[in-house]
Amino acid sequence: MIVIRVIIADDHPIVRKGLKEILAEDQSIVVADEAGDGRELLRKVRENDFDVIILDISMPDLDGLDALRQIKAEKNTARVLVLTIHPDARYAVRCLKLGAKGCLTKGSAP
Repeated sequence: MIVIRVIIADDHPIVRKGLKEILAEDQSIVVADEAGDGRELLRKVRENDFDVIILDISMPDLDGLDALRQIKAEKNTARVLVLTIHPDARYAVRCLKLGAKGCLTKGSAP
């Protein structure tokens, strides 16, 4: 069985915990790590290989858009899924232009 290694980057621990529980329902997905801000995410992405990065836009220290820009510059093949509180379509368009594979709002159904 192929295992998909995921890192979740969100500044809210409860969101990370909830996502981990949802993803744990699929045995082919393993949450390999977490990050609470953009700088921590960059460090972990540089040190490890993840199949998918789940990324929040609004984070302290380095926001998700800047983190996405740097990740794609360093690892162009990185697969990033943006999960955000911002329902405005402009955010989704911007994320996709920066190289995200998709963008969901936190109000989306699991």
